[in-house]
Amino acid sequence: MKLSDCHSKAKQSLKETVLLLRSIPSPVVALFVTSVIAMNVLANKTIYQSEYLAIDGGILVSWLSFLTMDIVTKHFGPKASTKMSIFAICVNLLTCLIFWIVSIIPTTEDYSTFNTIIGGTWFILLSSTIAFLASAIINNFMNYLIGKMFKKNPDGKLAFITRSYVSTFIGQFFDNLIFAILTFMVFAPIFWDGFHWTFIQCVTCSLLGAGLELVLEVVFSPIGYYVTKKWKQGEVGKDYFNYLGAKKNESLN
Repeated sequence: MKLSDCHSKAKQSLKETVLLLRSIPSPVVALFVTSVIAMNVLANKTIYQSEYLAIDGGILVSWLSFLTMDIVTKHFGPKASTKMSIFAICVNLLTCLIFWIVSIIPTTEDYSTFNTIIGGTWFILLSSTIAFLASAIINNFMNYLIGKMFKKNPDGKLAFITRSYVSTFIGQFFDNLIFAILTFMVFAPIFWDGFHWTFIQCVTCSLLGAGLELVLEVVFSPIGYYVTKKWKQGEVGKDYFNYLGAKKNESLN
């Protein structure tokens, strides 16, 4: 492929992404980005821990991230939802960078506890970023593929809750599992004086955590279904879909 072709495709992809982010209602993008940032901060506090289960504060908002992805996937498609996830990850990384800079600025008063919390740990941030990106891709495309199974009534409530519940549970499981393996089996033994989890502990905690997160998804999924119906009735993202249609016709010609 020629360099000029690569440049042209990159420009088209950027234009498509910008149009997409303009087309998704701003409150949804804002809630999604905020939930991703909040998960990163709240994960610093463990609210329950036993031999087979560990729950951090991030569980209080993780359902919002996955519900938002399900809404966007239903209306705009899995590729669009994944792009929104990458955008949120970039904003989160920028936020973490700002937090870290603030944490290392010297002060006359003792802010050591505050600095520890907002400064974070690099390998936890790396693990959570990889885990969330992988789980977002899994969630979005699984949600889309399950939706394809409902040919008679793809916009019905049964179709929405089925694709949302299944994709959320599996997506959350892999999010938890990848994070646990990277943090507690790869990095922790090196940087935390040999502390580690076994693979069984990682799997068990991931399953139980995904189950708890699914419960919250079930509670709030009626809101997601209502939003998708309103979006379709209001032709939300019409310019974006027209652009995709014109692009497809151009490629066929």
